[in-house]
Amino acid sequence: MYCLHPRVIALSVLPVVIMGVLFLGLGYFFWESALGAVRSNLESYELVNTMIRWLEGLGLSNLHLVLAPALLLFLAIPVIVITTLLFVAMFMTPAMVALVADRRFPQLERKKGGSFLTSVAWSLGSTVLAAIALLVSIPLWLIPPLILLLPPLIWGWLTYRVMSYDAMVEHASSDERRQIFRENRLPLLSIGVLSGYLGAAPSLLWASGAMFVAMAPLLVPIAIWIYTLVFAFSSLWFAHYTLAALEQLRKKNSADVQYLSAHVATKLIVSPPVSESLPEPLRRIGSLGGRSGSPS
Repeated sequence: MYCLHPRVIALSVLPVVIMGVLFLGLGYFFWESALGAVRSNLESYELVNTMIRWLEGLGLSNLHLVLAPALLLFLAIPVIVITTLLFVAMFMTPAMVALVADRRFPQLERKKGGSFLTSVAWSLGSTVLAAIALLVSIPLWLIPPLILLLPPLIWGWLTYRVMSYDAMVEHASSDERRQIFRENRLPLLSIGVLSGYLGAAPSLLWASGAMFVAMAPLLVPIAIWIYTLVFAFSSLWFAHYTLAALEQLRKKNSADVQYLSAHVATKLIVSPPVSESLPEPLRRIGSLGGRSGSPS
């Protein structure tokens, strides 16, 4: 329901505008040169030439014309997804966390366990690790079941790392954030993986093949907006979960402190005076000193 909030809808337009201008501008200036580079590389592989001749024999000679554009767009998908995630984390997540905190957790103290720079560094570091994992796992995508498992798992891990950190950076201290990560790692990772599978929804646009290549200037901004909404939903989900976990953690710590204080106070009340716990000779010396007026 928070995704339908006017503030969230308005915020989702900003990454679309920025990224739409960025990618369409890059496409306008570098599309032809990048397309030529991809085609020259494809023609250098005999396997690709054999496949093209096979398609021509089947009367599908026009399909090889969209092979290079489709491959170029396919290579752009991870860049678009990662850039969208970073834009959402930087521009949308703080506002959405504030929205959730104001409506659900108005009494939650903001301990500011991190800064904007630490958040950016955390996001960029996690993105680099995810990009390396994607590149290493590409050969495994040729195995049919793994292509449905590996990319969403990697996207989910990246979403979990970025969104959960940004959701707590304003309210939790460093120790609290690490404890929540440690105690809720599996639920947070599960939310991230489910968000990763939701992020596969815009892939239906990419799967339209030649039609997508022809309508790319229109469909790319639509796909970016869908990615933005998916990551906005994920950010709100992490905000609700982590702030609730933080509230419960503080209640538990407060209850533990109150229990220890009451326990120590009870011990002090029921324990015997210090003089009674001393050995008999020392107690006798103390009583004599008290009667003589000298310090005991």
